[in-house]
Amino acid sequence: MTFFEKEMRKLFQQGLTFSETTFAGRVCYGKLDEDIRVRMEFATEGVADHYSALKMTMLNRKEGPIDSLLLRFSEVLGRKQTTNPNFREGISPHIWKNGNDFAWYVYQPTAADYKTLADAVGSYTSMFQGEDLTQGMDSMTL
Repeated sequence: MTFFEKEMRKLFQQGLTFSETTFAGRVCYGKLDEDIRVRMEFATEGVADHYSALKMTMLNRKEGPIDSLLLRFSEVLGRKQTTNPNFREGISPHIWKNGNDFAWYVYQPTAADYKTLADAVGSYTSMFQGEDLTQGMDSMTL
């Protein structure tokens, strides 16, 4: 099991659920309904080997991508205080590659942090579950 898979599994330990879940390397796929799937992966934001977000892509298995979201740890979790004197102002959580190993840099998320991330992922994916996406659009008034 890769580091990234272990980290994603921690989200599922905090209440995130998909009816079917498959892990492949750094990516997790989940089934939301008969046609809609989610692809979730740790993502960089322009800095190599500096994973500071979760990227989620909603996929229609017949038609392709529907939507995507970059869930930045800094926005969801905020700056975190550490006992490390080099980071007196706190640090934005991220994963980094040190040699051949991946690890959280300075700050290790708590169970509450994983719960916050799991809730954010769940809120986003719930918008795509269970109903025909076009059904509600017909009755909307703008």
